[in-house]
Amino acid sequence: MKQAALDFNLSVKKTRKREFLEQMERVVPWAALVELITPYYPEGHTRRPPFALETMLRVHFLQQWFSVSDPAMEEAFFDVPLYREFARLDAHGRLPDESTILRFRHRLEKHKLADGILASVNDLLRSQGLLLKEGSAVDATLIAAPSSTKNKDGKRDPEMHSSKKGNQWHFGMKAHIGVDADSGLVHTVRGTAGHAADVTEGNSLLHGEATVVFADCRATKAPTSGLTPRQACAGRWPCARASAKISTKQIALSMRSSTRSKSSRPASGPRSSIRFAWSRSNLAM
Repeated sequence: MKQAALDFNLSVKKTRKREFLEQMERVVPWAALVELITPYYPEGHTRRPPFALETMLRVHFLQQWFSVSDPAMEEAFFDVPLYREFARLDAHGRLPDESTILRFRHRLEKHKLADGILASVNDLLRSQGLLLKEGSAVDATLIAAPSSTKNKDGKRDPEMHSSKKGNQWHFGMKAHIGVDADSGLVHTVRGTAGHAADVTEGNSLLHGEATVVFADCRATKAPTSGLTPRQACAGRWPCARASAKISTKQIALSMRSSTRSKSSRPASGPRSSIRFAWSRSNLAM
C-alpha cells in the first residue's frame, strides 16, 4: 500500500484556497441557510437517499466561488481532496454527479431561494456591524450565454439578448450589483436581459438607507433615444457630471480606485473610473 492511499495530509503549507474555505466555514450561516431550504428539499422516501442538504449547499457555493461548471465540479471531487473535505464528502463513498448538482441549482431557482440566501447573509453581516449601509456603489456586468441556434427548438434563449459594449457585441444577460461603499460587501443583485439599460435598474439596487450613491457613466445613459441623461434620471437619480458646476445640495465625492472597484469586483475585473456621484438626500425614490 502506498502512503498516498492512507489519506494522510503531511503538507505543512496552507494554500490561499484552503485559508479562504476555512474562513467561509466560520462566517457562512450554514444552519440558517439549511433551515431556509429544508422545506423545498426532497426527503428521498421512494428513491435512493439524497445527499445531505448542507453538502449540496456547500457544493453550490464552491461552484460560485471558483467559477466551476457542473461537469468540472463532478470531476474536481475526484481530483481535489480540499473540495471533498469542504463539502463533507467521503473519498471512498458516493460523490454527486453533474446531474445531481444541476437539479439542486434548478430547485433553488424554481423556489427563488437565492434572494433568501442573500438576505440571510446580509442579516448576519448587519448584526455584526459589517454592513454599514451609509453609501452604495452600483455597477453592472455582462454574462455570456450560448448564441448558437443548433438545439432542439432552433432558437436562442428568449430570456437572453444582445448588447453592445464599446465596439463589441455580446449575447447573454446582465447582472446589476449594489455593494456597500465602505466594506465592498454585496447587498443587492438583480439579473436582466443583456440589453437592459443600467439606469433602469438603478433604484432597485438601493436599500433605502444609503446617504451617498456612486456609479459610473453607464448608469446615467438614457434607456431610449431622444432623452438626455438628466431627463432619463429625472424623478429617480438627479445626477451631476463631475466636471460640471454642482449645486450646494449635490455632493461630488472623489473615490480611490480601491473603493471605486468594489461594485465591479463581485462580477468581473476593474471598470472605468467613476464620473458621477449622487447625494442620497436628493434622490426621489
